[in-house]
Amino acid sequence: MKTMPAQAIQETHAFADEARDAVYRAIFSRRDVRGQFLPTPVPDEVLSRVLTAAHYAPSVGFMQPWNFLVVQSDQVKRRVHDAFAVAHAEAGDMFEGDKRAVYRTLKLEGILESPLGICITCDRERSGPVVVGRTHMKTMDLYSSVCAVQNLWLAARAEGLGVGWVSIFNQAELQEALGIPKRITPIAYLCVGYVSHFHAKPELESAGWLPRLPMEDLVYFNQWGHRDDQQSLIGHLRRDQAAAQEAGTANLSAAAK
Repeated sequence: MKTMPAQAIQETHAFADEARDAVYRAIFSRRDVRGQFLPTPVPDEVLSRVLTAAHYAPSVGFMQPWNFLVVQSDQVKRRVHDAFAVAHAEAGDMFEGDKRAVYRTLKLEGILESPLGICITCDRERSGPVVVGRTHMKTMDLYSSVCAVQNLWLAARAEGLGVGWVSIFNQAELQEALGIPKRITPIAYLCVGYVSHFHAKPELESAGWLPRLPMEDLVYFNQWGHRDDQQSLIGHLRRDQAAAQEAGTANLSAAAK
């Protein structure tokens, strides 16, 4: 059997340059939005596209363990915010020194400001006790639900919507605020809406909380911990990460003008 040249395969299956660049632009310019939400309603046709994109995420065993709880009620948002406030105060005491002081200055949610909340959940019993691909690694259903979060986030970015993932909750209190049964696991509470702007960098990076890690420190070859800086891939990774940083900043700076 003849093997097709790599270039021929790429030309057969790859997106056109403009479409490919749009995918990467969504990835590199995606931000965790906290404080820039506008009160502009999200049209149902836009929300439908975003939720449909989330539903088409990959899932182990095709179990599709997710549900999407759309929060529109201000009263429900206040209950969610109350649950956040309790956990947020607890979290602040867990850090020490300068980190504690910086933490207390961070804006970490937009629960009340965003027009919509979307809670993505995982029903771990949906496909029964034995699921293809989850027979030995039992957390695969949870990870599958996280794929739905990412699909939603990238689709939202393409639609001009901001998304902010709020994870500072005591799980039981979030479940109570949203009426989620104990057997259902909340994966992500997402604040969703149009925004005044997207930041050029992730806010935690700009605040000096943590830096963007270099790609070459994260890629191993053949065995855990085995780095090989002589691999040609490493040079490509360094160039592409630099380009990604520049592209994300340039796209967002241009949009702000």
